[in-house]
Amino acid sequence: MGSRLVRWAALEAIARHHGGNWLQRDFHRIAERRGKNNARVATARKLLTLVYYGLRDGEIRCLRDGEIRCLRERVAA
Repeated sequence: MGSRLVRWAALEAIARHHGGNWLQRDFHRIAERRGKNNARVATARKLLTLVYYGLRDGEIRCLRDGEIRCLRERVAA
């Protein structure tokens, strides 16, 4: 359940970029076992979980310091 628009946006984000290193590893691991479509849905769900906790807590703890710096540089540019 949930918003169709949010589900569509999450799937598009994963289909285009496969997330960062952490999400990309999960995507490829799941794709080997279950197929690309199931991997996209599973990775999109993980992405939305990260977004939820990021909005709630103000940070995403699972990202390494290097990835956080990289994200900050992208946002600042």
